[in-house]
Amino acid sequence: MTTTTRPVEVGTVVAPVASPRPAGPPDDGRRPRWQRLLFVLGLATAAVVFLLPFVWLVSASLRPREYVFAPGLLPTPFAPDNYAAAWDAMPLLTWLFNSLVVGVAAAATATLSSAWVAFGFAYFRFPGRNLLFGLVLATMMLPFAVTMIPTYLIWNRLGLVDTQVPLWAGNLFGSAFYIFLLRQFFLSLPREYFEAARVDGASYPQLFWRMAFPLVRPALLVAFVFEFKASWTDLVKPLIYLRNEQLYTLPRGLKVILDRFGYGGEQQWEIVLAGSVIATVPMIVLFFLAQRHFVEGIATTGRKG
Repeated sequence: MTTTTRPVEVGTVVAPVASPRPAGPPDDGRRPRWQRLLFVLGLATAAVVFLLPFVWLVSASLRPREYVFAPGLLPTPFAPDNYAAAWDAMPLLTWLFNSLVVGVAAAATATLSSAWVAFGFAYFRFPGRNLLFGLVLATMMLPFAVTMIPTYLIWNRLGLVDTQVPLWAGNLFGSAFYIFLLRQFFLSLPREYFEAARVDGASYPQLFWRMAFPLVRPALLVAFVFEFKASWTDLVKPLIYLRNEQLYTLPRGLKVILDRFGYGGEQQWEIVLAGSVIATVPMIVLFFLAQRHFVEGIATTGRKG
């Protein structure tokens, strides 16, 4: 059997024949090993830099008074009795409980109220919606010092000074930052999903609680953790509103410890540092318990923002 080759006509464009690719490992999209190694080394270096102050704090809190500010990171000599002394010197358990109650109340009220407002801005269409949302965001430019005195006068007129209510009840009106954060999540949800539920007779509260609320749980968790941390470390409001030592939160209690055992006091810095460690550990535990959901919420915020 013979094979004949047809001549190529003049003017015909002949496509070049692609040469076969050399055999090799498939491209899985991963970075080269040296880039991954540099990335891990960078993360490890950043982790050491951020952990170093806390490591020093723990180490110094486990030393005797005369060795608190000695160089080195090892607690030598070892003095774990500093924590017992700090626990006996101040009602730390009461302050821990007060901070937990105030933190949960502040985080829950800020998250839920902001979610309600954010859902309204995302779902409803009405004239002036963007203008009103812009005014809400503009409140973030007001420093706390501007509203501090009027807010105090309101709580004083209500007879709630020297109570824990002013530490969290203001969050019932929402937070501009959390409203913006949650609105971006609600806008990413398909509107047809809610319209179909409305056709089936679902009310607006049912749209929020049964449909929108479960879909934005990562964002709600981010808002909750942010506000809990802000309440846990807040010193200004307890200084303004609290007088009774039994109502103090941990930051206000640490101020008492610092005044009594630190500057101008008995110079017992080991007690001050032990109290600081006790105040810091609960936030670390909270982050590790909610780490997976918290990081998921942050990553999703970046994708959907």
